[in-house]
Amino acid sequence: MSIFRIPLAAAALFALTGIAAAEALTFDLARTQSCGCCLAYAKRLEDSGHVVQVSDLPMASLMQMKNELGVPAELAGCHTSKVGNYVIEGHVPAADVERLVSEAPDAVGLAVAGMPVGSPGMEYGDRRDAYDVTLIHRDGSTSVYNSYPAKD
Repeated sequence: MSIFRIPLAAAALFALTGIAAAEALTFDLARTQSCGCCLAYAKRLEDSGHVVQVSDLPMASLMQMKNELGVPAELAGCHTSKVGNYVIEGHVPAADVERLVSEAPDAVGLAVAGMPVGSPGMEYGDRRDAYDVTLIHRDGSTSVYNSYPAKD
């Protein structure tokens, strides 16, 4: 089941900032139906002016998709998105995805391992656990793309 949403918040953002709709990224986000943080993540992306299409998949299909897209098992999260030719795994901040698309490295994509408190969709007041955004290279190796420090 797919849901295609163009949020009112995004339309308002375009009108207020002069950002053209063509500059918005489209996220094709796959999740299991029971995962609520995935929808919270989608909302954060929409709040950042992007378009999100959500698909609900059985867990086995989602895991197979991650494997086929080149997501290392240790970086697998609860949802997987495609943005253009890139894979976005887990709770990656929109700004990092925007930077990835702008810089256009020859890479598989970005991942945030686990579900760190304070990452997009995993908010808990002002608290944020330290976490890294990992760049997945085409050869399967990884490197730190961005780091977020802990915040109480």
